[in-house]
Amino acid sequence: MYKFLIRPVLFKFDPEDVHHFSFSFLKIIQKIPFVSALFRSLYVVKNPKLEREVFGITFPNPVGLAAGFDKDAKLFRELSNLGFGFIEIGTVTPKPQPGNDRKRLFRLKEDSAIINRMGFNNKGAWEAAKRLRKNKRVLIGGNIGKNKLTPNEEAIHDYEICFDALYSVVDYFVVNVSSPNTPNLRELQDKEPLTRLLETLQNKNSAKPETKPILLKIAPDLTDEQLLDIIDIVKTTGISGVIATNTTISREDLKSENQKESGGLSGKPLKDRSTEVIRFLSEKSGKAFPIIGVGGIHSPEDALEKLEAGASLVQIYTGFIYEGPGLVKKINKAVLKKKDFNNHK
Repeated sequence: MYKFLIRPVLFKFDPEDVHHFSFSFLKIIQKIPFVSALFRSLYVVKNPKLEREVFGITFPNPVGLAAGFDKDAKLFRELSNLGFGFIEIGTVTPKPQPGNDRKRLFRLKEDSAIINRMGFNNKGAWEAAKRLRKNKRVLIGGNIGKNKLTPNEEAIHDYEICFDALYSVVDYFVVNVSSPNTPNLRELQDKEPLTRLLETLQNKNSAKPETKPILLKIAPDLTDEQLLDIIDIVKTTGISGVIATNTTISREDLKSENQKESGGLSGKPLKDRSTEVIRFLSEKSGKAFPIIGVGGIHSPEDALEKLEAGASLVQIYTGFIYEGPGLVKKINKAVLKKKDFNNHK
């Protein structure tokens, strides 16, 4: 129903306006008595065989919502009712910032893709933390970044502020140094600055009463040599894992008229490269750390491909927009049918 009735209407309007409308709709409709329970009955697949124990956390199922959709932790409860096993909020920064000028979000319908140059628009880490204090049952990842005006030499301090703000309200952290929409941010992926950043956060983490898993989100545009550096960095710093991958700056083989827009490309064109990165990291590291696979998942088969390549969990974003909330349920049912993935602890 979503693809044939709802999506054609939504896709007639500006994508950022539709995003805000969808947020408001989900928020309002689930305030009606019994609607949340109805959503859960329609979309949530409960089965102990779906549970995954990854970096010390037991996930109810392996399908999460990627960062960027619920930046300010305004809708995590409502979104969890659509079947997600976990929700990643952010990217948040220490100070609120408006992001880049509109128009900054573009559909590439012929390619089943999106280009965004949002630029970490958010209300700040402390605002997100306030909302998350009311959370009782949803597993939350906190995706953290630096403010646009913070020079790279001072970026570590921004990540430390976000870590402190979210520490008590998230289940794991994601260090985002791979967005193409904040000037010079990707330079922090170089081995020396990245090692220094992650070691600083790990030191802060170890001083807390309870350590939280810290993951690194990487770009799909890294070379094999850079990916080998990532494996070494994970080992050296002792972080818990990697999210592969963020959006790409590549524009290879696109058909849509918006293909030349600047920003990060997500969706189907990213599928194969994301899987390649997952497989490379898994094989070259000897499966030394967990990987969350994200990029181009538009079907259950796409998700299974990521899991077979070495991912422990998967996340969706653009596929959720193109295929609708039923995609989460379809993936979970497909995982249940694959005996190799059942009860993966």
